[in-house]
Amino acid sequence: MTGDAGNSDLQRLYHARFSTGLAYRDRIWRALGRYFAPWIPPAGAVLDLGAGYCGFINNVTAREKYAMDFNPSIREQAAAGVTIFAQDCTQPWPLEESALDVIFTSNFLEHLPDKAAIGTVLAHAHRCLKPGGSFLALGPNIRYVPGAYWDFFDHYVPLTDLSMAEALTVRGFDVVRRIPRFLPYTMSDGREYPIWMLRWYLAMPFFWRLFGKQFLIIGQKRS
Repeated sequence: MTGDAGNSDLQRLYHARFSTGLAYRDRIWRALGRYFAPWIPPAGAVLDLGAGYCGFINNVTAREKYAMDFNPSIREQAAAGVTIFAQDCTQPWPLEESALDVIFTSNFLEHLPDKAAIGTVLAHAHRCLKPGGSFLALGPNIRYVPGAYWDFFDHYVPLTDLSMAEALTVRGFDVVRRIPRFLPYTMSDGREYPIWMLRWYLAMPFFWRLFGKQFLIIGQKRS
């Protein structure tokens, strides 16, 4: 989506899908933030790509925190100390080369218009990450949600763990972790499960193979 019309459509989609249960989502991201903490250096610089309601970036510890999203309402969601880039992520990023230690993205790349756009975003990510810096990507794995993948109006690009790993590899990343089944598919069904269940689930990888429908990919920029 581009231009004012696309921006307006995006705002309406976000509002319809995510405007309820924000406090619950924040608790979910607090638990996930603790899980991802080993990959987030407290003295480092972190970008939340496609940050949405800033659940991830608001709940991690880092010296410098950035959030990028095309939806201008991101400014209302970001916590104090988070620098906002309210822009199209395929356009040049306002960061110096090798400025970031970590880029995190969740359920975002499939919303880009095509694979060429994903390639452009990965090129920006590669430029802005330090050598050895990490690109962490969560996303629905179409291998396990072939029909339901298209239940979201703004899903455009079908991805699997293997296609995402390949895209990273050809753009200068070494894939250091690839989990085909990680989290369940969606948190947008209106149900609010106890947070202890998520913490228990994260600690029991056996159950990922039963319930996980999102991949987790971690790529490191080659030195």
